[in-house]
Amino acid sequence: MKSKILLLAVVSLIAYSCNSRTEKKTTEMKLETVEQEPINLVERGEYLVDLGGCHHCHSPKVMTDQGPMPDPKRLLSGHPADEVLPPYDKETAKGYALFSMGLTSTTGPWGTSFAANLTPDASGIGTWSEAQFFKAIREGKSKGQDGGRMLLPPMPWQDFAKLTDEDIRAIFTYLKSLPAVENVVPAPIPPAM
Repeated sequence: MKSKILLLAVVSLIAYSCNSRTEKKTTEMKLETVEQEPINLVERGEYLVDLGGCHHCHSPKVMTDQGPMPDPKRLLSGHPADEVLPPYDKETAKGYALFSMGLTSTTGPWGTSFAANLTPDASGIGTWSEAQFFKAIREGKSKGQDGGRMLLPPMPWQDFAKLTDEDIRAIFTYLKSLPAVENVVPAPIPPAM
């Protein structure tokens, strides 16, 4: 009786192993035949802009019950041209970074920097080529131009430079799909001496 039970157990184990391998091979074959859908660059770009926190600095804010939120009428339009910055203690600014209430300008030892207009208006990136956008992201060049100044803090271009070409292209495509917002962002202010 024991030998019959042992034989039954061995046969069951062999049958299970055979079926398990067959299922694995079938699953592997299914994985190989699955085709990947083409990437929608606008959707991918929007995802990356949201994930990258671009709205934190590049979108003016409106106050809500949940605190400051990006103004849907001025998404990614940069520091508002008509916003007057309040005075600040220049000694304190030597050791800290001070953000405006809308988080679109930052003052620190480098001076005061203003978040750029990323919309497709001429006052933003409307006239930029894809190559200029790549240069701005990969090399930190303002307006993607050789010989120009470097992008200023807090723009983390060194981190964004690690994006794939496809991801940078997706971000550029998404930004070019936005409604254009006319907003001439102020030039940076050099540090107070």
